[in-house]
Amino acid sequence: MPRSFAVFVTLTLAFSLPAADWPQLLGPTRDGQSSETKLNWDWPKDGPPIAWKLDVGTGWASPVVADGKVLLFHRVEDNEILVALDPATGKEKWTAKYVTKYRDDFGFDNGPRSTPCVSDGKVFTLGANGDLNAWELANGKQLWGRNIREEYKANKGFFGVAPSPLIVGGNLVLNVGGEGAGVVALDPATGKERWKATDDAASYSSPTAAEIDGKAAAVFLTRFGLRVFDAANGKEMYKLPFRPRSNESVQAATPLVWKDEIFLSASYETGAALVRVKGGELTSVWANDKSLSSQYNTAVRVGDYLYGTHGRADVGTAQLRCVEWKTGAVKWSEENFGVASVIAVGGGIVALSQTGDLVRFDASPKSYEERARAKILGKPTRAMAALADGRLFARDGTKLVCVKLK
Repeated sequence: MPRSFAVFVTLTLAFSLPAADWPQLLGPTRDGQSSETKLNWDWPKDGPPIAWKLDVGTGWASPVVADGKVLLFHRVEDNEILVALDPATGKEKWTAKYVTKYRDDFGFDNGPRSTPCVSDGKVFTLGANGDLNAWELANGKQLWGRNIREEYKANKGFFGVAPSPLIVGGNLVLNVGGEGAGVVALDPATGKERWKATDDAASYSSPTAAEIDGKAAAVFLTRFGLRVFDAANGKEMYKLPFRPRSNESVQAATPLVWKDEIFLSASYETGAALVRVKGGELTSVWANDKSLSSQYNTAVRVGDYLYGTHGRADVGTAQLRCVEWKTGAVKWSEENFGVASVIAVGGGIVALSQTGDLVRFDASPKSYEERARAKILGKPTRAMAALADGRLFARDGTKLVCVKLK
């Protein structure tokens, strides 16, 4: 396997957490891959057992799991709240909160939309109004805080601040969207700026980490398109324009990295693109608007194939698809599946649909083979689930549930 662009776990993610944890958006390796084994997919008619459920506030931040704690970032009245829960019982361990000024211009949801990131005993949260905070994982004590939208004069956007923080190369990197500060890297211990780059407006896509040309790299899909930076100093390594032509649109799926290739996807007549990077040169492998156009969920790669949803939640009904990585060829489509987040686990896929269905299907390019399905939440369910230590944690607009899969 070429070293120039290998998926980078130890150095890039800088986590000293147990394998059972799910410490950030898209899991330990930021690509929807779970190392869980011996999970139970033979469910009774009423679905897998629910260990506990909890009423929660607003927002679409995904739950995360680290060091024996389930962390939920949500909003109740005018407070954005980070709560730590016992994974087995749902009982509260600690709570941290602060007042937020954010109001959604469209009356949909007041957030937060950004998923916490856990690293080196710290929890990093980013609120809908740009309130960035670091907390002690052990007890919820605030370590530092600043408002990045006000400080960097970034626009509010359609739905406030949404990209999730990432630790890469020892830096906390963020898709901010300010002039001269499209992307910003901070010291995780203090919150002080280490570098900033570009004038790009922020998208709703969260960055990912990789090793590129032998360096720890931060990979972003900003409002401009693909931006790849040396995580240590902010030097731009690669860029590619990739965005919807219409301004009334979003880019929200996280880039996927495999060896020396990067996969991008967006809806709004944009489509998908696979590009290869090496030695300072970027080449197109394939690009079209027919393979896998993801509105906001990130696909997963299993073997030589991608699994994800094609279409939009607000227009028609999205399809679930299997697409060949190297060509973009659609191997199969499951009509009317709907928008869903997906996790690759145990040689198959578990999907959480917008309607609150938990679905297990085979990771096979031959055909769609569903193995289990259960209604665990209501509509709409937009946050991604977290899978850790045999338990799946998921939320909709009012509830957080813990599903026992082992």
